[in-house]
Order: sequence, then structure tokens, then C-alpha cells
Amino acid sequence: MPLRTPPLRERHADRGASFTEFGGWDMPVEFDSIRTEHAAVRESAGIFDVSHMGETAVAGPDAERLTQRLTTNDVTALDPGEAQYAMLTDDDGIIVDDTVVYRLPEARDHELLFVPNAGHDAEAHDRWTTYRDEWGLDATVYNATEDYAMFALQGPDAEALLAEAVAGDAAEDGRSDGDAATVRDLPRFGITELAVAGVDSLVARTGYTGEDGFELLVPWDDAGTVWDAFADSGDEDADDSGVQPCGLGARDTLRIEMGYLLSGQDFDPEDEPRNPYEAGVGFTVKLDTEFLGRDALERVQAEGVDEKLVGIRLIDRGVPRHGYDVTNTDGKVIGTVTSGTMSPTLEEPIGLAYLPVAYADPGTNVRVMVRGESKKAQTRTLPFLDR
Repeated sequence: MPLRTPPLRERHADRGASFTEFGGWDMPVEFDSIRTEHAAVRESAGIFDVSHMGETAVAGPDAERLTQRLTTNDVTALDPGEAQYAMLTDDDGIIVDDTVVYRLPEARDHELLFVPNAGHDAEAHDRWTTYRDEWGLDATVYNATEDYAMFALQGPDAEALLAEAVAGDAAEDGRSDGDAATVRDLPRFGITELAVAGVDSLVARTGYTGEDGFELLVPWDDAGTVWDAFADSGDEDADDSGVQPCGLGARDTLRIEMGYLLSGQDFDPEDEPRNPYEAGVGFTVKLDTEFLGRDALERVQAEGVDEKLVGIRLIDRGVPRHGYDVTNTDGKVIGTVTSGTMSPTLEEPIGLAYLPVAYADPGTNVRVMVRGESKKAQTRTLPFLDR
């Protein structure tokens, strides 16, 4: 089956990006280097093409009720222009996917939009329509993934850059800089509609890096206009002071430093079945709401977990990678690394792993098997960085 491609795939190739398959998509993994891109986000700003992420629109009289029953957080708590992080769980409380649910601004008739992970958009659409029909609810469900390009503008300078872009649009239209003020005032997990580089877009103050930033949902056919308003072209002869374009490699190192979960790696219903309490995202579970898996999670919450996700820092040389065994100091396997990297910010090898609670306290000595060699390591509190 051919890989799906983001709308700017050829533009990224011309910029010198290297590519990788991810979730059935052919996506840029790096443009210059992972370290360069990572540093740009931590120190100034970077822009990611994350058009591989899905978008599912839910509307109609029972849109809220349907989404409430299929996500762990409290959708009814969202006012127009607000969003929340949530889990999708099965009857046993096992995480199927994680998502951000948006209640769109009032002009969009209170429509809900949620973002499944890469390659999960068709699965999410089927899940919502299947349960809608089973429960006899009145809601329309639409897979909007290929209606939108999605860009993540992330870093300490992201607010100023976006405010400048929308203020320029306002000035050209003879309006005030009210749109720039809207950017500056947009709260974390807020979403609004703005013209970005003249393109009507949804702008959310969300991200996956630990830095301040925004995710822009842009009409698929206008992707190039918005991307070019920010990203540098890579042309050494051009007067180009644009934002560093970033690939999935830097996105991974950034999110590991923050202890953020990656679907299919830090949880997977088949290969790494975990519930939200094990995965450290119990804050997304609202047991006073009705959702699929609620009863199972109520029991877990009452009884506690046997294992939990923890951070690991290697003391010896080496890098903890996905699939590497974690042992106690006697050599007994007690867990497996789910994600790992050499942290560009900390300049330390770090990773995530599920360990028995007896080994989860920060500073506990463990070992990681790196290419057959036992490496000294210690557990760490997540996130690795305090942002």
C-alpha cells in the first residue's frame, strides 16, 4: 500500500529533508540535523509539518454525548474555544489512543474536533460511527484529515512570530492589530479562528514539545502559503531569516525530554497494553463521567497499579533505546525501555520504561541492557526538564 504524503512533501524534499515512514505517512525526519532543530525549539522557535495527524469532526445534537462516552476526560466542561487532552480506552481501561478534543469557537456552531494519532484516523472514524449507531445517537462524524494541513510552531519566540504574522494580515486589510492581541491572549489549550498569512485557519495553543507554541490547522490547498510565511527556505543566497523547519526526529527528542507519550510505542493495545494510571496520565480520567472503560479504571484507581511509567537516566555510556531490557542490580529483568534518546538539552542518555512500583522512586539504581552490556542507570522523576 503506498504511503500517504503531506501536501508539502515535495517542498520539504527541495529543502533537503530526509524522510521516514510513520503511521503510514512519508514524513520529514530532519531538515538540517536533529540537534540543530531541537535547539531552535528550546531556544527560539521551530516549525513542524505534522499533517500526518488525523482530524475528526463531530457535530449534531448528540456530538457532545458521543465524544464524552468515547474519551476519558470531561467534554461537557469545555466552553467554545477550549480543548482538553484525553485518552481513548477499551472496556478493560486499556489505552487505544490519546487525543486532543477541541470545542470549536461559537462561529463553528459548537462543533467538536478531535485529533487521532498518525494512521488512526480511519480507525477513529469507525469507532465513533460504530458506537453512534449502537447507542442510537444523532451525530455526524467526518474524517477531515485530508482537509487540513497541520503545522506546529513551537518555542519561546512562537507567540511573537505568530502575532506578527496575523498583525501583518490585519494591517493589509485595514484592520487593527486585534488579531495579534488574540494570539497573545490565547490561553493554553485555547483555540480560535484567525487569518494566518491571509489564510483562514484554526489556531490552537497546544503542542508536543514542552515549549510554548501553537498548532495551526490550515486548508490543505493553502498549506504552502502558511508554511512559507514562517519557514526558512534553506537558500544561502536568499535574505532569509525564517523559522527553522523541524522533522519528526527533533519532535521525538523534545517530547521524550518532557516524558510525553508516543502512541504505538509508550502504549499500544496489543504490544504495550497500558491503562492511564500506569502511563502517568491519570489526570485525564474523570470517573464522574460515563465513558467506555470507566468501570475498569475505577477499580484500578481504587486498587493502585503494579507498574508505572518512569524516567531513566543512564550513568554509563550508551543510549537506552526502545525494546532494551531494564534489570535490577542483580540482573533480573524488571521492565523494558519504551522510548529513549540522547537528550540534546541535558546531554544525557534518557529513556522511559514501565517498572514495578518498588523500583519507581526517583534515584533507584537499575541497569539497562545496551547491545548485550549491562549499563548503570537511575530512575528519574518525569519530566526530565522543568519547563
